[in-house]
Amino acid sequence: MRLTTKGRFAVTAMIDLALHQQKDAKPVTLAGISDRQNISLSYLEQLFGKLRRNAVVDSVRGPGGGYQLARSVDAITVADIILAVDEPLDATHCEGRENCHGEGTGKCMTHDLWTSLNSKMTEFLDSVSLQKLMDDHHAKGGV
Repeated sequence: MRLTTKGRFAVTAMIDLALHQQKDAKPVTLAGISDRQNISLSYLEQLFGKLRRNAVVDSVRGPGGGYQLARSVDAITVADIILAVDEPLDATHCEGRENCHGEGTGKCMTHDLWTSLNSKMTEFLDSVSLQKLMDDHHAKGGV
């Protein structure tokens, strides 16, 4: 599995969005997230475009606009976020096609191990909600 900056930043930005939307009860701007989390605004625009297309966030236009969650915080999981930004959760090198050493080669000796790991990762990330991440943040004294 490769969890790249894209997935990490998307999860961080979503926690920020959820925390500030809860606190202010209004849409959250990407500029605000960018400032607070030190993530490039143009990068956030790309990520939030994908999150919006995958119904994880909604955009609000006009003055006072920004982004808000499309579902409740307990209905959005880390897996939802990562998959929405096109971050594959795949520890195999063949993307599950069972041609681990190239076309027509069949699966490698460890293919089933990595496939099992994929299932466990997805199961774990699907069990962690945005609500849990917010609760953890508050428990550590975060605002």
